[in-house]
Amino acid sequence: MAAPRITASKVPTIGLAFWVLKLLTTALGESTSDALIHGFNPVPVVLVTGVLFSAVMAYQLWRPRYQTLAYWGAVVMVGIFGTMVADVVHVALHVPYTVSTVVFAVALAAVFTTWRRVEGTLSIHSITTSRRECFYWASVCGTFAMGTALGDLTAATWHWGFLLSGLVFTGLFALPGLAFRTSLLGPISAFWISYVLTRPLGASFADYFGKPTANGGLGWHASHVAVALAVPFVALALWRRRVEEPLG
Repeated sequence: MAAPRITASKVPTIGLAFWVLKLLTTALGESTSDALIHGFNPVPVVLVTGVLFSAVMAYQLWRPRYQTLAYWGAVVMVGIFGTMVADVVHVALHVPYTVSTVVFAVALAAVFTTWRRVEGTLSIHSITTSRRECFYWASVCGTFAMGTALGDLTAATWHWGFLLSGLVFTGLFALPGLAFRTSLLGPISAFWISYVLTRPLGASFADYFGKPTANGGLGWHASHVAVALAVPFVALALWRRRVEEPLG
C-alpha cells in the first residue's frame, strides 16, 4: 500500500514557540531516558522504547501534512530513544565520548551532504515530499545523537560539569541567530547549527537538576524533572495545536 500523498509542509513554522518546544524535548528526552533506565531493567526498556519510537515515527511519516501533536510526539521519542542509544554506545560498548561525538558528527555531515546533493537544498521549508521528510528526520536523529555525545563530552570528559556546559551551550545557541540577523550567516546554516546545539543545551540543564549531587547535579530524581518538563511541554503543544489547527 502506497503512502498517502503529502499535501502540505510536514514541519511547523519557526518562531519562539518552536524553539521553546524543541528545548523542552531535549531536556525531557534526557530526564525521561534516565528515569526509565535507572528505574527498570534497561534491556526491555530500550526494546520497548525502540518499538514505541518506530510506531510514533511511522505515524508521523504517514500524515499527509504537518500535525502538531504527531510532529512533536515524534521529536520527543527521538529525544528519549536517541538518548538511550547514545548511552548504550558509551556505557555498554565503552566508546569514549570523544570518539562518539566525532563519529556522529561525520554521520550527520554525510546526511546533510546527501540531502543537499539529492534535493538541492537543506531548507526545512521545502519538506513537501516523502523523500525530503525522510532526509529531515534522519538529520533530526543525527543532531540528537551528536548533541547527546557532545554534551556528555564537555560535562564528563572535559570536566566542565552540567551547569557550566549548559551555560556555554546557551551562549553558543544564541550566536547563529545573532549572526543571521547581522547577515553573517544564512538562514539554513543558522537554523541547523542552532538545532544541533539545542540538544546539549537542554540535556545539560536536565542532568544538572536530575543527577545526584555526587555527580555534580542538584540531586532531584530524574522522574521528577521529567514530570516538571512534561507539564509545560504538553501545555504549549496543545496551545500550538489550537493555533495551528483551529479546525482540527
